[in-house]
Amino acid sequence: VVVSGLTAVPIDTSDLEAGMRQFEALLAQSSAARTTASTGMNEASSRSHLIVMIEIQGKHSDGVTLMQGGLRLCDLAGSERLDRTGNLNDATRLKESVNINKSLSCLSEVLLALHNKAAHIPYRNSKLTMLLQDCLSGDGKTLMFVNVSPTLASAHETLCSLRFASQANQVELGKANKHIF
Repeated sequence: VVVSGLTAVPIDTSDLEAGMRQFEALLAQSSAARTTASTGMNEASSRSHLIVMIEIQGKHSDGVTLMQGGLRLCDLAGSERLDRTGNLNDATRLKESVNINKSLSCLSEVLLALHNKAAHIPYRNSKLTMLLQDCLSGDGKTLMFVNVSPTLASAHETLCSLRFASQANQVELGKANKHIF
């Protein structure tokens, strides 16, 4: 998967405090690079998804056995109804909205295919689903938090978000596997 601006940064954990400071600085840098803009629904609307991919390798105290795993932290931009965001007359915001909605639709298609135990899972339909493939492919565990609006005006978006979460909750990925070398 080619993602512009994607970088891999090794963190030396031999000094845990220094490693954590480096990790926190990387999170702050990533957050600062994320595009936000005012829309008709949100003063500081995320205009992209944020995915932090952490690869972890550890050595057992026996000095021989290596273990490896990964953690994906995703802050997905919310789906947008164009009539409520006011993005129809702003070409940049409109393109962002279309891309956000398309990638979320692709994720929904992947979740539906996994739920139905389909022979083909459409991971390649978006960069988002390709990046999340290893944690959705039955070799990991997934946890989703959904933020919803308490306002009556956002009831439709809240219902859509809850349905999406319910669909995700129904997917059985199987038992997570240990990666020991």
